[in-house]
Amino acid sequence: MAVAWILVANASEAKIFAHTGIAKGLNTITTLSHSESRRKSADLVTDRPGHMQGSGNGHGSRQPATDPKQHEHTLFARELVQKLDQGRTSNSFQRLIIVAEPHFCGLLKGAMSNQIGAMVSDTINKDYTKLTDKELCGHLEKVIYV
Repeated sequence: MAVAWILVANASEAKIFAHTGIAKGLNTITTLSHSESRRKSADLVTDRPGHMQGSGNGHGSRQPATDPKQHEHTLFARELVQKLDQGRTSNSFQRLIIVAEPHFCGLLKGAMSNQIGAMVSDTINKDYTKLTDKELCGHLEKVIYV
């Protein structure tokens, strides 16, 4: 049977599980945390947006404002996708299930290569990071036999 990896994540924490077969439950591969995503936006920036010097006699322009928390969420999504890509290149799994709240799921999918995207068999748009392993298994019964 093909090994399935299940990524259960939100913008600040994630767990990757492996499912190796019917009635074998879930095995935790890794747990990741991104504490910067929990911090206040004011704590993530040091100053107001920068000013870029214009050429010639014109005025310079301001850099577009980026939400610091959104930037941290994007960085964490990229970190998770990099971890998934390491598993893909080492043939650790053949199927991927993503469990994440809708916005973060979009960030994950945006950071994925075509190769990883092709391995995604199911997506569950919920934040199940606080569930116990037993509760999680109950929610995953529709996509895998745990």
